[in-house]
Amino acid sequence: MTTPDTPQYRPGPKYVLLLGSLAAVPAITTDLYLPALPTVGAELGASPAAAQLTLSGMLIGGAVGQLVIGPLSDRFGRRLPVLVGLAGHLITSILCMLAPNIGALIGLRVAQGFFNAASSVVAIAVIRDRFVGSDAARLLSRLMLVIGVAPLFAPAVGGFISDLWTWRGVFAVLAFLGLILGVLVWRFMPETLPEERRRPAHPQIVARGYLALLKDRRFMALAVIPGLAQAVIMSYVVGSTYVFQQEHGFSSQQFALLFAVNGLALVGGAQVNAYLVRRVTPLRVLRAALLVQALMAVLLVMVTATAAGGIVALCVALWLTLSMQGMIAGNASVLALHEYGHMAGTAAAFLGALQAGLGGVISPLVGFTGGTGVSMVAVMAGSVLAALGILAVATPAYRRRPQGPADAT
Repeated sequence: MTTPDTPQYRPGPKYVLLLGSLAAVPAITTDLYLPALPTVGAELGASPAAAQLTLSGMLIGGAVGQLVIGPLSDRFGRRLPVLVGLAGHLITSILCMLAPNIGALIGLRVAQGFFNAASSVVAIAVIRDRFVGSDAARLLSRLMLVIGVAPLFAPAVGGFISDLWTWRGVFAVLAFLGLILGVLVWRFMPETLPEERRRPAHPQIVARGYLALLKDRRFMALAVIPGLAQAVIMSYVVGSTYVFQQEHGFSSQQFALLFAVNGLALVGGAQVNAYLVRRVTPLRVLRAALLVQALMAVLLVMVTATAAGGIVALCVALWLTLSMQGMIAGNASVLALHEYGHMAGTAAAFLGALQAGLGGVISPLVGFTGGTGVSMVAVMAGSVLAALGILAVATPAYRRRPQGPADAT
């Protein structure tokens, strides 16, 4: 489905791969580094909670970065902000490699998150420049296939790199990744926002845009849901290395395998979503998937708290909970952005800031509440139940009444 300001376009596999790689930069920056997290804490004399802040801090930086970079992409187009962001990613990666203590590393990771925001916000804005509704939801699901490769391979690759060159070598690889993506964007990514559709980036205009989004109850309800979904993922990410390697005695190879299997759940759910939104509206998929995920999350808490079924039951319940992710964040994002094609960069930035910010604020609760398996799954379940409550209370998703055109998209 397209609108008059959304030209017809059929993206080729290489273009989808490039957009997916850009959108995956924050995930790769997280997952490649993840296996080295205990080593970082030990080498820099940091507690597990402080080491986890090198992950959560990146999300906070990403939230701020999205709010700044989104309006700039509406003013200057999509190419320039993403090229500057990739250059910042390269520089901060090199500085992280040289970090002398945990405080410096946390600060640099916040800065890295800020620059990484350019990649993710531009990837989403480019999609909204050309697609809406089910077409956009389907393309986002295809991007999830690319993004999902990070959890499949990044921890194993990151573990190999850290074993070979210590955790500092991981940041050398991330710097190289930023360089390669910058060259590819420069050569192969066309500008999707023509001059006549660009918006001024004056602070007052930007503030009015954000204020309009804040006043839109429907937008805010749908925009919070991807943030709570991000909190589910990040609570799992920041807690899993300690829960499975220290609490359950997994080796680094076993943990990497588990992470890959759970990555398949994310990828598989996204591809099922791409199939479903051809036949069912994104809203219907969202409300069913969120309800199922809430039930799975409650089961996950019960299994973990009682140790019923042992580690096998824990892994199965975790996999089932994560498998719903690919049907939630993308559909909620598409529905939220539907009415804001005229300010797609600003709206995508606000959406991304909520997503990164909620993930960054909520996920540290895992460490602060003990870093145990129960802590991890309780924070995950709380985020899912909050998302379900917001969808039920603040939108007509579960009400028996006619839907508006955007809700039926």
